[in-house]
Amino acid sequence: MEKKFGVYICKGCGIGDAIDIEKLSNVAIKDMKIANCKTHDALCSPAGVQVIKDDMKDGVNTIIIAACSPRVKYEEFAFAGTITERVNIREFVAWSQAPKTEDTQSLANDYLTMGIIKTQKGDLPEPKILEDLTSTILVIGGGITGMTAALEAAKAGQKVVLVEKEAQLGGFANKLYKKIPMGAFYREPLIVDTDIDKLAKEVESNPDIKVYKSAKVAKTDGQPGLYDVTIDSNGNSTTEKIGAIVMATGWKPYDASKLDYLGYGKSKNVVTNIEFEEIAKKNNGKILRPSDGKEAKRVAFIQCAGQRNANHLPYCSSMCCATSLKQAKYVRQNPDATAMIFYIDMRTPGRLEGYYKEAQNDPGVMLTKADVTGVSEAASGNLFVEADNTLLGEKIKVEADLVVLATGMIPTTREPQEYLDNLVKEAAKGDDAKKAYLESTPKPEYILNLAYRQGPEIPSLEGAYGFADSNFICFQYETRRTGVYAAGCVRQPMNMSEAQEDAAGAAFKAIQCVDHAARGVAVHPRAWDVTFPDPMLIRCTACKRCTEECPFGAIEEDEKGIPFYKVNRCRRCGTCMGACPERIVQFKDYSVDIIGSMIKSVECPEDEFRIICLVCENDAYPALDTAGINHKQIDPSVRFVSLRCLGGMNLVWVADALSKGVDGVLLLGCKFGENYQCHFVKGSELANYRFSKIGETLNRLQLEAERVTMMQVAINEYDKLPDMINEFVEKVKEIGPNPFKEF
Repeated sequence: MEKKFGVYICKGCGIGDAIDIEKLSNVAIKDMKIANCKTHDALCSPAGVQVIKDDMKDGVNTIIIAACSPRVKYEEFAFAGTITERVNIREFVAWSQAPKTEDTQSLANDYLTMGIIKTQKGDLPEPKILEDLTSTILVIGGGITGMTAALEAAKAGQKVVLVEKEAQLGGFANKLYKKIPMGAFYREPLIVDTDIDKLAKEVESNPDIKVYKSAKVAKTDGQPGLYDVTIDSNGNSTTEKIGAIVMATGWKPYDASKLDYLGYGKSKNVVTNIEFEEIAKKNNGKILRPSDGKEAKRVAFIQCAGQRNANHLPYCSSMCCATSLKQAKYVRQNPDATAMIFYIDMRTPGRLEGYYKEAQNDPGVMLTKADVTGVSEAASGNLFVEADNTLLGEKIKVEADLVVLATGMIPTTREPQEYLDNLVKEAAKGDDAKKAYLESTPKPEYILNLAYRQGPEIPSLEGAYGFADSNFICFQYETRRTGVYAAGCVRQPMNMSEAQEDAAGAAFKAIQCVDHAARGVAVHPRAWDVTFPDPMLIRCTACKRCTEECPFGAIEEDEKGIPFYKVNRCRRCGTCMGACPERIVQFKDYSVDIIGSMIKSVECPEDEFRIICLVCENDAYPALDTAGINHKQIDPSVRFVSLRCLGGMNLVWVADALSKGVDGVLLLGCKFGENYQCHFVKGSELANYRFSKIGETLNRLQLEAERVTMMQVAINEYDKLPDMINEFVEKVKEIGPNPFKEF
């Protein structure tokens, strides 16, 4: 479009007290040749906004607002059909610098210049809306999570397809005798019916839910809004048009045969907690032991059986403590019976704490902290349970009629993921090793069977023990495959009530996804973004770096190896832009050239230091904003340039900055690893990998490696971040000015 520029500078919130507004206006008018530059005492006020709207009536369509952070006042400064750029001179200048100094003025001038250049180089984004989109939600799994997700989506007006591998709906809840009444503060009754049959009937009678039983997903092809899902059911194959997917395939019990030291497999009277439920259900609550059918009057429950154990499951399965308390109530339906619970810790958060206290008040329920060391045979089919570190401070040995092992939850995604992980490892050794592994290892049953270049299943985060990849910090249900949402125990261990809440959340995220696809808008986290990558493929060398580095499987390759985008899978992070050695990937308002031009516009006087700081918009930028709100002082030599994700960082920006005379470059990205996550999953990690190669650039320029560094930042580290930045600046100053300043 033909651009008509307008620059608007706010004097409110202390900006006018810290910056010479007339000098800043001259940057736009004299230096950048933009005649229409206006100031206002409170630009976000109705009167200030009206100034901009009046200019829009006169044809202004490219708006640069120098005021507060773009993370605030976004509704006031939303002008449809325009290119609008927010220049942060409040948090980054007025609130974090000494007022009315030359350094402060220079900082504001550079920020305004960069903002104007960004609008000059960019174009107005337009959404890319694909044809023949559908909004039907696919739910895989017919347990309590899947059925709840299906019902919630249907209640919201969506058509739903539900796929269940078993012949009946209900999942593990079908095996349960009773459940804990989650709606009460645990007075009588302490156990109630599961009502799983009623829920199944509600699902099957809903006209908006199509149910496939004894079925599995044979293939998932396409992208959000345009999935073609092949379903095999009872010997028939059907393809459904699907908009988004909720994966609610649940869990399996940990293999108790690995717990032979606890007697499983050696005695019929050692059972798992699931097998105990089946005994209670079969006998209408009466506990008859498997070996001889006699009623068990002394039942020992061993908690964390194969859990919280580095040799088995390192994690807690969340629901086992409450389950054993419930099962103790089954035992105590016979007032002469005793339930003995041996625990490492009792974990009953929230309302479940009341349930725990009710069990403590029952004289027939013995609770003791203990490390169970073994289970051995006693007379008449009974068993001895031996334990150390009890509350009594001594070893104990008790006799029981029946022993129940609280084995943990394993997600249904674990087996396929382990197979794929091992396949990658063997493939790295060579074709022969891969072939041998394939021949010797049974192929697991995949859940999604994705027709993606990156593989048939959702990848698991490192250290996630096979649970479906979801961003547990910020985006609870989103997996690394856009449009596929994990819910319930396939995502993390949880009880039935938590699984139902989780199901509703995942269903609503799936609905949001199909809505965004229909409007050509990205999904999480850039849920407003209508841009999309538009590479100049004529220069593509088919190096495959973009397809390999894309965290979301948004890029496929044709038969010649040339990449192409499934745009509705794309989350607009720009990781492909950072990956491309030819620098051909670009967005309308975000490209290697745009960011590079902004960096090159920064003034680098010979007698002053300049630091360029490339900032991830997801954690580092908000942390900087908060530091500004708290008036934390940051060295005025630093210029912040916002990136969608540090994964989009291109090394040419570092070379451009240093060649220009910038004295140092700092990269601020999200933390990554097991305990924290990049918003775009792999972006910060990829940036760190690319950063490891920065030495080549510095060696070529004959510059010190210490001039460039990368830091991981959490959003709540705003109080530490200014000191981290200032310390880096001091190190650069110790090294001395960039010798390229002389040229």
